[in-house]
Amino acid sequence: MDYISHLSKDKKLKKVLEQQQPLQLHHRHNVCLRLCASIMGQQLSTKVAKILFERFLILYGGQEPQPQQIAATTIEVLRGIGLSNAKAAYVINVAQFAIDNKLTDATFETMSNEEIIQLLTQIKGVGKWTVEMLLMFTLGREDVFSIDDYGIQTAMKKLYKLDDNNKKEVRQKMLAIAAKWSPYRTFACLHLWQWKDNKPDA
Repeated sequence: MDYISHLSKDKKLKKVLEQQQPLQLHHRHNVCLRLCASIMGQQLSTKVAKILFERFLILYGGQEPQPQQIAATTIEVLRGIGLSNAKAAYVINVAQFAIDNKLTDATFETMSNEEIIQLLTQIKGVGKWTVEMLLMFTLGREDVFSIDDYGIQTAMKKLYKLDDNNKKEVRQKMLAIAAKWSPYRTFACLHLWQWKDNKPDA
């Protein structure tokens, strides 16, 4: 795989890669729905987020709804499946934004990562991190580095022995390290997440 030889130039990351299987990115359909799912799952465990999303689909007969169907759903109905008032409103915001801007899956094909971040963070309730997750896990973009992700920060501080006393300095060091991973920064993030979750605390 191309990305492995490139990322292996980083000696510390190479050790991580040697412990793991090569990974693949997947391109998924219905970007609007994936963004809604991402909002619903914020600050929840993967298991709880999955249950919540399954309840959400049941509202639409178990099928994946289109933005028009989501926008027509009331906040009360969304509250009924366990969403907070804020999350329910944000989900409807996403659907309405998709309708108003005539967004389809094809819209995102020709856009750069930065353009997508700038477009979607206009929606109330959608932050940069949420869009970065969408770029990685829905649009399958290979070169995304989520510097604000807690798991990535934790893994990099441990792997590169970064001193956490100066937050600004640590951030600059992380960006400098990640710059060398380009154009495969998404793969580096995926392997770091896996390494963090599987590595015993030393």
